[in-house]
Order: sequence, then C-alpha cells, then structure tokens
Amino acid sequence: MALKLYHVDWCPECELVREKLMELGVAYEDVMVPDVRAFRKQVHAVSGQYYVPVLQDESLVLTEIQDILAYLDDRYGKDGSGPDAVKKFAARSGGKPGSLGEEDQYPSCQR
Repeated sequence: MALKLYHVDWCPECELVREKLMELGVAYEDVMVPDVRAFRKQVHAVSGQYYVPVLQDESLVLTEIQDILAYLDDRYGKDGSGPDAVKKFAARSGGKPGSLGEEDQYPSCQR
C-alpha cells in the first residue's frame, strides 16, 4: 500500500482527510503520530515539518489540507485524472522546513 496518512486522532483537519478517504473507498496506511509536535519525528522525516495531516503517495508528499483533499478527489474521484494527478500535484509536494519554537511543545495539528 503506497498511500500513507500521518495524523493525530483529535485533529479536525485529519478527520476531514480520513472522511474523504473513506468516501472515496481508498485504502491507506494509517500512521498515528504523537500529539506533541516535537515528538513527530516520522512526520518531519517525510515532510520537513511537524504539522499534520500529511499525505504521502509514494514520492508525493502533501502537507496542506486543501491540497490533500483536492489531490484525493483528482486521483481517486470518479471525474479525476487518476495517476496523472501525481504529476499535477508534484509542484505542491513537500513540507516547509520548520524548527521547533517554544510554542511547539504543545499539541497542535496545524499552526
């Protein structure tokens, strides 16, 4: 299974992505990460940032909720472009490198 979703259980944006995946009937690897950003080493290794949700589809990594939802519709939706969506979204791929500031010691899913 190439599709992976890095998320925390309580995050509203993560829930939107999980709902979209379920709606589209897409199988994915569910990767629960720690609530505290500083401990989300897996997320940082994949995306260069600590925020979730992060969607990885082989070499494509999407970190923004709007991009993730649009990609899922385009790749897996009935009117989407299928595998060509990967090329379309490649320019949006990748995270924003970030350092852990003082505020980052608290749980957060996005900002």
